[in-house]
Amino acid sequence: MPINVLFAAKPERWSTYGPALKRAFDEVGLDVDLRPDFDPAEVDYLVYAPNGSVTDFTPFTRAKAVLNLWAGVEDVVGNTTLHIPLARMVDDGLTEGMVEWVVGHTLRHHLGIDLHIHGQDGQWRAHVPPLARDRKVGILGLGELGRECAYALRELKFDVAGWSRSEKQLNGVKCYHGDAGLRTVLGRSEILILLLPLTGDTRDLLDAKRLALLPEGAVIINPGRGPLIDDAALLDALDSGRIGHATLDVFRVEPLPVDHPFWTHPRVTVTPHIASETRPESASRVIAENIRRGEAGAPFMHLVNRDLGY
Repeated sequence: MPINVLFAAKPERWSTYGPALKRAFDEVGLDVDLRPDFDPAEVDYLVYAPNGSVTDFTPFTRAKAVLNLWAGVEDVVGNTTLHIPLARMVDDGLTEGMVEWVVGHTLRHHLGIDLHIHGQDGQWRAHVPPLARDRKVGILGLGELGRECAYALRELKFDVAGWSRSEKQLNGVKCYHGDAGLRTVLGRSEILILLLPLTGDTRDLLDAKRLALLPEGAVIINPGRGPLIDDAALLDALDSGRIGHATLDVFRVEPLPVDHPFWTHPRVTVTPHIASETRPESASRVIAENIRRGEAGAPFMHLVNRDLGY
């Protein structure tokens, strides 16, 4: 009998993901009946996105796992109807895209590129940046994405320090944890990159008190989660010059409302949640491998810890 897989994401994603998933299932030798509509009682796996139509998992009585298409799981991890394994998306394409975006904007701020892009006015500005080895970069969050970004920046010789909830060790990266470690990383970060998951502990992590710990004129780069930062506190710090610039890819409300002050603030760059997009081909291979494992009785990859929220 085929394995019944429900595509439980927005209908407009079906035309892209349907063929990619079918190719990935064929590659690993799975006999799969993949559809965007199933009797819930007949579903073995859900390929899921939190912005799809499924909010109640109770009817899926024989399902073995929910396989999230997103790296973030904050919109589903607290669902009290979900009692089967939940896997988040960890995809090489997603990771590579995040590394490219983070490195690009880190170099942009490190080199002062905006000064020249926006300074085509006949004035010769002889701004010479320090070498990367003399620029202190901090990364909050040392999971899959944070780790790879840290390694890429280290290879460019940046002085990289990272912070995580629990103790971690990364070759060539100064690693800190706990409250004291957070204060240390904030206090040294001329460029601060946010790659934390959104949990009860990380919501509004960068409030006025913690923003004040950053060096004068520090740059914040946030491709992680919008609510990691207290928006009002950030705007106050930007207005005062305490924070030199904020490059933001994620927001509390998306799309960012047209009247939000981030759009017009001279020290804010808005990008429309493009730092890293899940690629259908590579994401489908991750999904197929997890279903292959489930059918073989092997452990699923990238399972979410419900207690931690990621």
